[in-house]
Amino acid sequence: MIISFYKKLGLVALAILIIGGLASCDYQEKTQLERIKEQGYIKVYSRISPTTMSVGEKGFSGFEYELVKLFAEDLDVRLEIVTHNDIAKILNEVENGTVDFVAAGLTVTSQRQERFRFGPPYQSITSKLVYLKGTPRPRDFSQVDEQLTVIANSSHSEDLFEIQKDYPELSWTERSDLTSQDLLDMVLSGEIKYTIVDSNELDLMRQVQPELAVAFSVSEPEELAWVFNKNSDNSLFIKVIEFFGKIRDDGTLSYLIERYYGHLSKFDYVGSRAFHRAIESKLPEFKPYFYEAAGDDLDWRFLAAMGYQESHWEADARSPTGVRGLMMLTLDTSKQLGIKNRLDPEQSIMGGAEYFRLMKSKIPERISDPDRTWFALAGYNVGFGHLEDARRLAQQAGENPDKWLVVKKFLPLLRQKKWYSKTRYGYARGDEPVKYVNNIRRYYQVLKKVEEPKPGADELVEETLDEDEIEPAEEIIEEAIEQQGDVEVDDDQ
Repeated sequence: MIISFYKKLGLVALAILIIGGLASCDYQEKTQLERIKEQGYIKVYSRISPTTMSVGEKGFSGFEYELVKLFAEDLDVRLEIVTHNDIAKILNEVENGTVDFVAAGLTVTSQRQERFRFGPPYQSITSKLVYLKGTPRPRDFSQVDEQLTVIANSSHSEDLFEIQKDYPELSWTERSDLTSQDLLDMVLSGEIKYTIVDSNELDLMRQVQPELAVAFSVSEPEELAWVFNKNSDNSLFIKVIEFFGKIRDDGTLSYLIERYYGHLSKFDYVGSRAFHRAIESKLPEFKPYFYEAAGDDLDWRFLAAMGYQESHWEADARSPTGVRGLMMLTLDTSKQLGIKNRLDPEQSIMGGAEYFRLMKSKIPERISDPDRTWFALAGYNVGFGHLEDARRLAQQAGENPDKWLVVKKFLPLLRQKKWYSKTRYGYARGDEPVKYVNNIRRYYQVLKKVEEPKPGADELVEETLDEDEIEPAEEIIEEAIEQQGDVEVDDDQ
């Protein structure tokens, strides 16, 4: 859907260029783009949310922020961001020409298209009716009472007015002073029974609060895009079309999606609840060891996420292949690291941290984070040699071996004789490191929400997530195998 939209938008841009050229008789009046370049900055309205941008000690971060920053750099101007959570105010500001455009994760709707024009879509979402798990689940809007609250002037409000035509008794409350996360917190506390949120925001919140449940989808897939004044000239709008075409073609958009959303998998309530129980019951015992092992160069929460993936924080864990302990180290690795007792949690965690550092030191310096970290994790799991085999396969296929987004589609091929016979280190269960990295990224995101960082230590800068847009690991593995040919998997090697 998004690709076809780009083709249509390209034709529109061409038409705008022709019309704009014919209409540019008045050389004295500067275009919007010329004014932006002359003043040296572009002014953008946004809202604070985990799926758009957030503000921390180091300034702004987030997927939407990265996109806008890249666009400002493309124009060679400074980025000036204004934030507000009142959607009506945000839209009025762009309509009045106070800002150049809005980048706030807003949905393209028919009503909004009457007032504004939208840039190229960059993400698809659906709207979900949310309730508290353990309370009665409504099957449709006939079972939803007046305790439904949504954000005022949102796409959800527009949806409800349409739905009300089929359910005349439906009523709801609109709030302009709350965010989606505020409404989800109110569902959790029992202040309201229901709310409607976009799937990407819900998916993020459910990683931390698994008691949030989906009753049903309210909308079909909808697109998110930047919002522009409908009456302004076309100069900036054309530049935005060109920008999105470029970052789609050169892979930048795909890499950003991988960086912020690539670790997601389908929501697992049982697994999520078990993880949260372990955070409360098991993690406190081992936290001092993770803290110490992290030093000043690692985030202790990242090491803890590794430990949970390896053993579910069980100090005496054992696998059929002979790896042991909380960080599941092999006997040879333990000897290499000077570990005398793999079942001692402190020794295991210290050893796991050092082994991860060793893996990361082997990754070429030209590869930057977060890809460097994901490669190191994959090497920790499957072995550095097999990781290099997958990177070579990617390079031989004409793809970038320095991007995790690329290499994770070649790792599963190491199970197939057609492919591993071409490699130096041979057969490997290459699907396992893909799942391994995905899981650790997900656990790490949760721990970042519920545990404080160690002062002065490094933190991986990464935000999250939309399951409707991003393939989970299992689908990546299946797609990789299908695309590279239908050959038998040799599990007996």
